[in-house]
Amino acid sequence: MTHGDKAKELFLEGYNCSQAVAGAFAKEMGMDFKTVVKMVSSFGGGMGRLREVCGTVSGMFFVVGALYGYDEPGDFQGKKELYARVQDLAGRFKEKAGSIVCRELLGLEGKDTNPVPMERTKEYYERRPCPDMAKLAADILEEYILEKGDYHE
Repeated sequence: MTHGDKAKELFLEGYNCSQAVAGAFAKEMGMDFKTVVKMVSSFGGGMGRLREVCGTVSGMFFVVGALYGYDEPGDFQGKKELYARVQDLAGRFKEKAGSIVCRELLGLEGKDTNPVPMERTKEYYERRPCPDMAKLAADILEEYILEKGDYHE
């Protein structure tokens, strides 16, 4: 099973978009699955249903930070390299999905700040691209890791 397949499966189990992507990479990050999904739980719905940056993209960024991030405040080179990775991944996602913004991917006008998540019904899954966006983000990240390798363990 690819990370993309796992991310889609996690979303369909009820995890939010960010949890699905980050959770699919818990092992690679050397982290407990429950800890990972809790840490990224606020990123769902484009940051707490604000419909800003897509949660799947935020999940990718969380994972890339855990794998390639820096931990010294004066590490300018590490920061520069990480930000370049983030921008690369965002570009790859945008090229395939058209945007990295939740509301644009969902075709919503303006911001949806209602904090109440929608019930996960058959109709919900039929009209939402979210499971496929989770798969796409995880596939992009898996490809990126295989291409770049040498992440910090």
